[in-house]
Amino acid sequence: MKVLFLFIDGVGLRRPATDNPVHAGICPALCQLIEQHSVTIDACLGIDGLPQSATGQATMFTGVNASQVMGRHCEGFPGPTLRKLIEEGNLFMELTQKGLRCRFADAYLIDSVDDLRARRFKSVTTVMALTQPETISVQDDLLANRAVSHDITCLSFREKGYAVPSVTPQQAAEHLIQVALAHDFTLFEFFLTDLAGHSRNYDLACETLKTLDLFLDTVVKLSKTTGLLLILTSDHGNIEEMGSRGHTRNPVPLAAVGPGADGLKANASSLMDITPRITRLMVPGYTPPSRTVQTVPWA
Repeated sequence: MKVLFLFIDGVGLRRPATDNPVHAGICPALCQLIEQHSVTIDACLGIDGLPQSATGQATMFTGVNASQVMGRHCEGFPGPTLRKLIEEGNLFMELTQKGLRCRFADAYLIDSVDDLRARRFKSVTTVMALTQPETISVQDDLLANRAVSHDITCLSFREKGYAVPSVTPQQAAEHLIQVALAHDFTLFEFFLTDLAGHSRNYDLACETLKTLDLFLDTVVKLSKTTGLLLILTSDHGNIEEMGSRGHTRNPVPLAAVGPGADGLKANASSLMDITPRITRLMVPGYTPPSRTVQTVPWA
């Protein structure tokens, strides 16, 4: 089985509203995937306040309730406690230790992994990828169409002066599918939806979703024809409520299409379910290792 996991940052589920750009007029492929192939899961994790990226993503990729460990939702980049939690066990580690080939398809414009290690601030996905350096895609991979830009089209790289070619969303989708077919598990992260949500700029949100949707439409079609299991979820809500600059407590979708999709979604209830379910699906008979996780006192 080959799995392609799309992590789309900051997309929650909310009824139609004048400040909700997540509708079929803007992103029909995303809405169809949500309406026909998803279940609703919780991103609040039993903790008061607005869910945040660091703890939400750490939960998603470890199966441990990181917000509960911290006693709160933590935004931005993970601090020492969350980094330790991720480094002790995560989705890439679980799969590679069972002999499966994993790839983080987002390209870092770096020459070597050491350049990435030297960065002071690292996202949850970066911390996870660094535990298994062979999963990391670099500039040469992007130029050879073995990776995808975090913004899909490479526009942000070009605006910063990098000599990389522009690609259409459809071309980027084709490149991603080829990466997924060459590996057992492939992860692609798209965080511009979260940035657009924070901007409170409705037009920007619509343009961001339109680009994502062109990409997603091709990814879904090619996943079906190639027999991939396609998974899509988010870490918290945001862009679905443009009247607010912050995140939301709305639930998020867990969508899946392809072999094993129904079992993956059955009775899923929160972000904690994602890593254990993917691992059990890809490694039959898998038993998660026991982990001793201490909560952090929080006043």
